Amino acid sequence: MSQTDTPDEVDSSSAPLIEHLAELRTRLIRSVLAFVVGIILAFTVAEPILDFLVEPIVRVLREMGDPNPTLIFTSPQEYLFTLFRISMVFGFALAFPVIAFQMWRFVAPGLYKNEQGAFLPFILASPLMFILGASFAQFVVTPLAMDFFLGFADVSSIFASLLAGAAGDIPPDVATVPTTETGLEITFLGKVNESLDITLKFIMAFGLCFQLPVLLTLMGKAGLVSADGLGAVRKYAMVGILVLAALVTPPDVVTQLILFTVVYGLYEVSILLVRRVETVRNNRLREEGYFDDEEEFDDPLMKEFDEEADEADKG
Repeated sequence: MSQTDTPDEVDSSSAPLIEHLAELRTRLIRSVLAFVVGIILAFTVAEPILDFLVEPIVRVLREMGDPNPTLIFTSPQEYLFTLFRISMVFGFALAFPVIAFQMWRFVAPGLYKNEQGAFLPFILASPLMFILGASFAQFVVTPLAMDFFLGFADVSSIFASLLAGAAGDIPPDVATVPTTETGLEITFLGKVNESLDITLKFIMAFGLCFQLPVLLTLMGKAGLVSADGLGAVRKYAMVGILVLAALVTPPDVVTQLILFTVVYGLYEVSILLVRRVETVRNNRLREEGYFDDEEEFDDPLMKEFDEEADEADKG
């Protein structure tokens, strides 16, 4: 505090901060309450949601000849914790509109009207893109991954077990593998939590990847990235997307190619959206008189247009 500040001036300057903190506390409390209500609502339908999430596994098992696919749990609390985990994920999804609205009400007073109009569409687009990515993961990617995992039989491990049993390292009855007329019969006894885990990972991974256009367009609107800059680092983006595909997908080339194609396509769409944002912003600034003739030539789009016009005049 400077020597010229009076106690009344200090109190008046700290009042807005206290009001903002009180407002933030109110918004957080309402968001947490919405999250709790969402968890409770999701828990009432957690079992149908679980059936829906494991449907790709069930369908693949039936295609492989298992008429009654079965998932097991090996501890008394495992099934309950699995339902609670589903309730938390889908409870947050149910509460997200309320949470986003509370965030908006807290941030909006500090924005200009044009900034509010620019920021609001991204809040609406974000959950829609996440739902689109999650649906793509559930109906396209997860069945392909389950088909790869369940259709791949590690025969070498079976023969290793048989050899170990013949050598007396383990009891013969443990090493026995049932046989059929067509060969070895391998039975899948999947655990509920582990089967759900891979499905949720795909849903979260693709849901977040589908946020790429929203994020880059918002950054472009804020002037943090440009279409030319994104295009210049395209080759580095391709390498990063390949690494991402290798990390979040199984060692299945088909699934990795699908993820790479989708995410890279979203990256190219993001470049087009950012370029569109830049064009709209430049047109608005030009109408308001912020661009003169010399500055217009600094615009890559205008420069290319003028160069083409000059070549046409020379011809």
